[in-house]
Amino acid sequence: MRLQCEVEVLSRLLPTCGLRGRGRAARALLSLGRPPGAAGAGIYLMVCTARDRGGARYKVQQNVERLFTRFVEEGKATVRLREPAVDLCLSKANVINLKTFLSAVRLAHQGNDSGVLPLSPLVPAKNSDVEKPKTKMIITSRRDYPLTKSFPFSLEHLQTSYCKLARIDSRVLSLRRLRKLDLSHNHIKQLPATLGDLAFLQELDLHDNHLEAFSGALCSSGLQKSLQLLDLSQNQIQALPLEFCQLRGLVQLRLDDNALLRLPCRIGQLSRLRFLSAARNKLPFLPWDFRNLSLENLDLFGNPFEQPNPLVPNIQLKIPLTLLECAARATVNHRIPYGCHLLPSHLCKDLEVAKTCRCGSACLSSFIQITVTMNLHHVAHTVVLVDNMGGTDAPVLCYFCSLHCYSQFLDRHLQSHG
Repeated sequence: MRLQCEVEVLSRLLPTCGLRGRGRAARALLSLGRPPGAAGAGIYLMVCTARDRGGARYKVQQNVERLFTRFVEEGKATVRLREPAVDLCLSKANVINLKTFLSAVRLAHQGNDSGVLPLSPLVPAKNSDVEKPKTKMIITSRRDYPLTKSFPFSLEHLQTSYCKLARIDSRVLSLRRLRKLDLSHNHIKQLPATLGDLAFLQELDLHDNHLEAFSGALCSSGLQKSLQLLDLSQNQIQALPLEFCQLRGLVQLRLDDNALLRLPCRIGQLSRLRFLSAARNKLPFLPWDFRNLSLENLDLFGNPFEQPNPLVPNIQLKIPLTLLECAARATVNHRIPYGCHLLPSHLCKDLEVAKTCRCGSACLSSFIQITVTMNLHHVAHTVVLVDNMGGTDAPVLCYFCSLHCYSQFLDRHLQSHG
C-alpha cells in the first residue's frame, strides 16, 4: 500500500522546549508494509522524500493515537503517533487513495493484517516517486494520448488537441484541480454534466469541435463562479440556453463561426464580461439586454444583420390584457419573489425571460416589438467593424408594453428624423 502526497512531520515535544515546529511540507511517498526479510515483524509506515529516499520508519500496530480526517475530501489528513510523539500531516493527496490508505493504517493499528492488508515492500523510493507533482500536460497528437496510464491527479493545465476525441475522457473529469482545460480541434459532440464538477476550472477551450449545444445544466453548476474564459468558436451551435447568463464570472467569451440565430436575452447580466466575439454567425439582431454590457473589445463581423425599421412594428399586443399577463407584469415590476415551489416551472421560465419596455415596465406575451439602431461603441471601447462598409452600428430589439409607449417613441423618432 503506497500513497503519494505532501508530508510534514511535526514533533509534539518541540513546543515544550519553546521551539517552533512548523516547517514546510515535502513531496513524499508513504509505504505501509514490513521490512525486507522480516516476515514476522510488525507493520511499519515509511516516509520517503527527495532528501531522504531511504525513508524514515514508524511502527503502526498499537501506535496510532488518532487519525484526523475532517478535511479528507480536500486530500488532507493527519496521522498522530504515540511513539515517537509526532504528527504526520498529509496534504495534496488523491482523495480516493487517501481514504484507502487511512483505512489500511487503521486496520494495521488494530492488528488486522492477516491477508487483509495490501502491504508494500519497504524499499527506498525512486526519484519519480518523490519528484514535484506535474501541473501541466500538453498533448497535440493522437499517438501521444495516454490509453492505459492515468493522468496525474495534480494537473492544473491540460491540453489534448488534435486527438480526434469524440467525447471527454472520464479520467479528465476526475482531475479536480484543473484550472485550464483545452480540448480544441477534436470531434466532441456533447458535454457531460459532470464537467461542471470541476469547481476550480477557469478556462475552457472547446474551439473547433462538433458541438451543437451547450448544456443548461453546466451553466447551473460550479462553473457559475469559477469559469472566466469560454471558447466555443468553430462549432455548430444555433442557440445558447437561458441559463447561460448564470455564468457570472465570464470575462472572455468566443462564439465565432457557429450558426447562432440569437444571443441569450439576458446577456446583459454577464457584468464581468469584457471580451466578446461572435463573428460569422447568423444573427439578425441583438437582444435588448445587450445595452447593459460594458466591454473592452467586441467583434460581430460577418453577421446578416437586418436593416432596422421602427415604422414596421411586430404587434403582439392583446387588449384587454389577460389575467396571466397582468399577474406576470405585477410580479416582475414589484419584484415579488417566486419559484418552482410556488408556480409551475414553465411560468417561472417565462418570468425569467420577461421583456422590458423602454418605460421600465415588464411585458410577457403582450407587447410591440421593433428593431432600432445602436452604435456598438456605446457598449464597447474597441469595436471590430460590423461589415466591409466600415459600420459600427447594429440592430437591437426594442419592446413596448402598450400603444401609449410606442406612440411616444414614434413621435420622438419622427421629430428627430423629420
